[in-house]
Amino acid sequence: MEKVKLANGLEFSRIIHGQMRILDWKMNSQELLAFIEQIMELGIDTFDNADIYGNYTCEGLVGDALALKPELRKQMTIVTKCGINILSNKFPQKKIQYYDYRAEYIIQEAENSLRNLRTDYLDVLLLHRPSDILNPHEVAEAFGKLRREGKVRYFGVSNFLSHDVSALQAYLDEKLVTNQIEISPYRIIHFENGNMNYCVEKNLKPMAYCPIADGRLAKPTDEKSERIVKVLHEIAEELGVPETDSVIYAWLLKHPSVIMPINGSGKIERIRRSVEAMKLDLTVEQWSRIFVASRGVALP
Repeated sequence: MEKVKLANGLEFSRIIHGQMRILDWKMNSQELLAFIEQIMELGIDTFDNADIYGNYTCEGLVGDALALKPELRKQMTIVTKCGINILSNKFPQKKIQYYDYRAEYIIQEAENSLRNLRTDYLDVLLLHRPSDILNPHEVAEAFGKLRREGKVRYFGVSNFLSHDVSALQAYLDEKLVTNQIEISPYRIIHFENGNMNYCVEKNLKPMAYCPIADGRLAKPTDEKSERIVKVLHEIAEELGVPETDSVIYAWLLKHPSVIMPINGSGKIERIRRSVEAMKLDLTVEQWSRIFVASRGVALP
């Protein structure tokens, strides 16, 4: 498995496994542990989570599984996120969903994640979404405290635009290591708003969630997805691969920003196909055909 260096002492596997939908997999702790080990046998050692996933339960489920084999933690790179307060029956006092980046809240959620995941440290903590009330002084204070105490090794962001990253980075002593954003042949907004160019310029290697566009590129739901899937099938046939998801991952891996796709499947065969996609090399024309299918109009 190719490794991507994000900072001194930090590498991600090129393919990342996402754990947002653990509840859907209906695995007990032993089954989840076995599944994680299968994923790691494929060379994937980086796992993505968040405090809110599964109505604040997914981190704990991973922690319960790792408690059965604590030595596995040292072989893993764990990424989690904080900042979003969702409407939840666990917090009935909340009237709306909102984002909280006060220093005390970031620290609180990081410490909750440590307890849930049953680990002494997080490899990377991401701010989950940008906020109009984010105070970079408070974020810097929280990051500094968590790093000094050895609770979080590195920090990054998620769903941030280039100006959001730049504004926060100006107040931090250490470089943000990644921006986790939605990228797929269906979702190309970050190519159009300059975010991908910014990643290349700053060597900020992006994590890509929803590479299959929440299933739209498996089962098309509209004219756009139908258009893209038609091209994906054509290119899959040209490359001699049976499934279009391999082409999707190859399309993401082709980009010079060094996109790190997040595969959130609970099925090992689908995860294996994303790993095997690393062997595929799309031509520039094939990559562009997919991009144009998403745009719906030819390049100028």
